[in-house]
Amino acid sequence: MWSSEDKARDTVRRQGRSLSARQVGEKVAEAVVRVRESRQQAAAPAGSRGELGGDPAELAWVWEARLVEWRRIAALLESKGYATYEPAQDPQGTAWVGEREQRRRDALTRQEGWLAQQRDEQDELRAELWLAADVSRRIRAIAARAGLSPEQVLAQLAEHACMNDRGMVSVEPFLPG
Repeated sequence: MWSSEDKARDTVRRQGRSLSARQVGEKVAEAVVRVRESRQQAAAPAGSRGELGGDPAELAWVWEARLVEWRRIAALLESKGYATYEPAQDPQGTAWVGEREQRRRDALTRQEGWLAQQRDEQDELRAELWLAADVSRRIRAIAARAGLSPEQVLAQLAEHACMNDRGMVSVEPFLPG
């Protein structure tokens, strides 16, 4: 659901809170080193990558995304003349947080809809009926008079069926439609 840029923005936004312009500059310098190191590690043969495992190319993408975000924050502090970085004073970062939260809410809504659909499908009944010829003719005649298919008539009969305390099933008179 979150891209590497989203994760980097979130991490940097949290780590950057209350940092001075000098400290943000140090974070930029650290990210530059980490990008270079992770690119070198990704280019190295598989056996010489170290014991930490993981995908070095993915780590390089993470550090590149963080570097972009640290540079954006450094430029923000410089252009606005802020002494420290406060996420609330970052309109672009705040907008991204809002977009990310909206995507999260949308994803949760889609998932909830999918789960409801799955529950409904479990409750559905699909049946293939073999009816006696005389019963079949009656259902077809009723369906033809109502302008419905025989399946629709049977579904409506089932919708209107009820059972009393003694277990007897009955159908109240109704107009098929």
